[in-house]
Amino acid sequence: MSESRTRFYLDKRNGKFLGVCAGIADFFGWDVTLVRAALAVGIVMGGGALIPAYFVVAWIANAKPNSLYDEAPERVEFWRDVRVAPKRTLRDVNAQFRDADRRLRDLEYHLTSESRQLADEIEKLR
Repeated sequence: MSESRTRFYLDKRNGKFLGVCAGIADFFGWDVTLVRAALAVGIVMGGGALIPAYFVVAWIANAKPNSLYDEAPERVEFWRDVRVAPKRTLRDVNAQFRDADRRLRDLEYHLTSESRQLADEIEKLR
């Protein structure tokens, strides 16, 4: 099975029972306790209609691969943002590259300009 960081997986390491709630919390970046509480409220309010859905999700979804547990927190957060809002994440990455490009252009201009003040300061340092 190929590992995809954008797929939903059951999180059996952090789960209490089958890992469905922990998987949902991991996928969306929510607190697992809130997901469990929402499931409990949904079961009570829905007359138990969510119980079969819980077991169907546990039966259909794959367990999270072990290699995805050992990632750095920054990478986990990045991929969670990609899953939840891929267009926004791409826009943020593009904005970071544009900002870095602008700063590099400013630095190159400053270093290659014929600024007399800069040349005088360099001469003073010699």
